Amino acid sequence: MADPLKRLQTDDALASLLTAWELLRTSHREIPAQAVTVLLYIASHNRCHKQAIEEDLGLTTASCSRMIDTVSDGAGRSRVQTPGLGLVTKYSDEGNGRRILLKLTPKGEELIHQIKTIIYG
Repeated sequence: MADPLKRLQTDDALASLLTAWELLRTSHREIPAQAVTVLLYIASHNRCHKQAIEEDLGLTTASCSRMIDTVSDGAGRSRVQTPGLGLVTKYSDEGNGRRILLKLTPKGEELIHQIKTIIYG
């Protein structure tokens, strides 16, 4: 007697979110959830200060820096020295050189566009 796997989709909205999450996950096999959160914050506040991310998401300075290194366009100072995903660029704020500004790269804009298309159609 057959015992088929249960995989009936019951929620289209969550299925779209799952597809979008899988797009992010496959862009970097072991992307931390916090890095996804930071990426989505930057995408929804495109051109924002690192300090705003820390305060609004409740991240420590060190944790936020690691997550930005993961999604940014350069190699971070992580323990394994892996290159970033190239989705975000960081630069000094011209008005206050001690502050770091972040914005999506064209690659990041394209990924976010794909995510929005999956979720919103």
